[in-house]
Amino acid sequence: MAGIKAKAKLKGGVVKVKAMIKHEMMTYNMAEKKTGSRDNANFITHLNATINGETVLDMSTSQFLSKNPIFKFQCKGIGAKGDKVLLVATDLKGKTYKGKAKIK
Repeated sequence: MAGIKAKAKLKGGVVKVKAMIKHEMMTYNMAEKKTGSRDNANFITHLNATINGETVLDMSTSQFLSKNPIFKFQCKGIGAKGDKVLLVATDLKGKTYKGKAKIK
């Protein structure tokens, strides 16, 4: 699992971000079928994004996302070309995945 790949573009005062989290996303049902126990389930439960230290996205997720999920979001009035978008995702087992993108 390699983390988060992201791109960010500024157009018309709006920062558009597209990010992919490399994660297996094993649901409770998948874990039970594969290992006989629901304890092995593991999926992304939280995603946070900041620009210049200001939170622009803070969301909780569930087990019903695809493998290697892609997230798209946009924000207006914050960020300029050259600024960095920092992304942090946390999975059910507490592991964090980080990524960043320079606004172009």
